[in-house]
Amino acid sequence: MRAEWELVLDKVMAQQEHSALVVLFELLLTEEERSAVAGRLKVFQTLLHSDMSQRQIAQQYQISIATITRCSNYLKHMTPAQREQIKALTL
Repeated sequence: MRAEWELVLDKVMAQQEHSALVVLFELLLTEEERSAVAGRLKVFQTLLHSDMSQRQIAQQYQISIATITRCSNYLKHMTPAQREQIKALTL
């Protein structure tokens, strides 16, 4: 499975045009999956860059508490260096 994921990453990295990335992600992900990925990114950004509670995040962005809890737990198990790397990636 790892080899297949690397192929996906290679295809994404090979795209130089925004419109090509849109087409690729529309091919690879359903609308629901794209929405879930966007929501998860928003949760990570908010958890790392603000002091909003999980309940406030859920209300403001219409994201389930379960998703927010999963993201929060993921961050809790990271080293400080990993958190800083994720923080930089999500700016």
